[in-house]
Formats: sequence, structure tokens, C-alpha cells
Amino acid sequence: MLADPDIDVIYNPLPNHLHAEWTIKALRAGKHVLCEKPFALSLAEVDAMIATSRETGKVLAEAFMYRHHPQTLKVKEIVDGGALGKLQLIKGAFTYTFTREGNFRGIKEMGGGSIWDVGCYPISYARMLVGAEPTEVFGWQVPGPGGSDVSFFGEMQFGNGVHAQFDSGFQSPLRSVIEIVGSDAVMNIPMPFKPGLKSEITIRRGDEVETISVTGQELYMGEVDDMCDAILLGKPPRISLADSRANVAAILACLESANTGQPVRL
Repeated sequence: MLADPDIDVIYNPLPNHLHAEWTIKALRAGKHVLCEKPFALSLAEVDAMIATSRETGKVLAEAFMYRHHPQTLKVKEIVDGGALGKLQLIKGAFTYTFTREGNFRGIKEMGGGSIWDVGCYPISYARMLVGAEPTEVFGWQVPGPGGSDVSFFGEMQFGNGVHAQFDSGFQSPLRSVIEIVGSDAVMNIPMPFKPGLKSEITIRRGDEVETISVTGQELYMGEVDDMCDAILLGKPPRISLADSRANVAAILACLESANTGQPVRL
């Protein structure tokens, strides 16, 4: 595929430990690359990917599909507009039961672990809403037989006084939720990471509950359209390379904290 002159864009959905290697090979082969999350497993890998994109002049973007969905854009608009008051706390969870033996998700050396697979979503969501990077994180993990976590529990503190709590896991029932607490109201998003063609979010102010209906789109079309606009129209991708790098940095800091039992400052 890399040698085929008729292929312009590569989507890289390989196991996590192969994201950097094959993204760089594709860029050097003259292809634009949409790389699946998580972007890479180390900041050195991320930096090498970014440097190669700049050297080749090819578009590189991370495939976090939820970031392009109308529901996510609406949530961000509401929070930024001040409808919840001063942002205080973001709580997120993404868990499911995973039992496929030998899959890379359970092998540490291949970038396995629930935080890399699904924990990256609530981490990304919180950072997006706050519009800043965490200043300190703390994490706990439950290790699995392959050395990677089967459950992860984390906290993030942001410099503007906002806190975030999240958990991810492979041994719990399906849970996919974001709760946003402001000084005036609380917003709940029941399907934040995989919204569909129709979705509802709620805002609770005391005893009053407001339901907001959002007309969505096919989940993965947004990232494809965004990639096309970046390549054909020269628009900057919605998820910047700096954003992708910062999400990897936050994940690595959470893992460092879980390994050392100490908070980690970023």
C-alpha cells in the first residue's frame, strides 16, 4: 500500500505499539495519515511522528472520533457559554468486559491496558472541556496477567481549580458516561464517547431537569471529513498534534503515578 501511487491517505488502526513505526513509514512514503488513538506509547514516539509530518509536509491527525460529533461540539459550547456556572468537576468512565485471550489489549509490551484502550477517552474529554492541561495527576491500577492494567482509576487537577476523576476497565459491565459539575448546574452525557444519530444530554438545576436533543451523524464520518478538509482545503485538523501529545503525556503521568504510588506533576 505504501508503494501504491494511487493511495493518498493511510488509516493506521494497528495495535498501539505499531502506531509510531507505521505512521512514520507512511508519511515518508508520501501518504497522509489518520492514526488511531492512542497516538503513541511514549513522548519520544509522538515527537518523531510530528517531526516526520513536518518534514514531509503530509497531514497527520489522531482518530478520536467522538471529538468531531455534534453532541461533543454542543457540550463544549454549553460549558464554554457558562450555562453550568464555574466549572468544578468532570467525572468520566469507560469500561466493558473483555475476555479475548492473546489480544494486544492485555499485553503490556504491545501497549495493552484499559487506560490506553478506553481510559484515554475520559482523559481527553476532560482536557477538552477545561481547555488546559492537568498540573498534577494520581492513579491506581489493577494489573492483569499480561502486565497491563485491567482496571485503572485516576484523578487530575487543573491549574484553574477544576478537578477530574475517571476510571476505565476490562472487568466491569459496559459503562460510558461523563458528568460535568458546575457551580450552577450539572450536565450528564450518557453516551459521550460513541454518540449516535440521535442523542440527549441533560442539565439539572436543583429539581429542574432540562433535556437537550442533539441530531448526530455517523460516528466516524466527522474524523474523515476533518481529514479531507485538512488535506484538500488546508484547514488545521480539529485535534492538533499538540493536543494529541498532551493526551499521551497525561496517560503516561497517570501510569507513572500508579507505578510509584505518588502524585505526578506535569
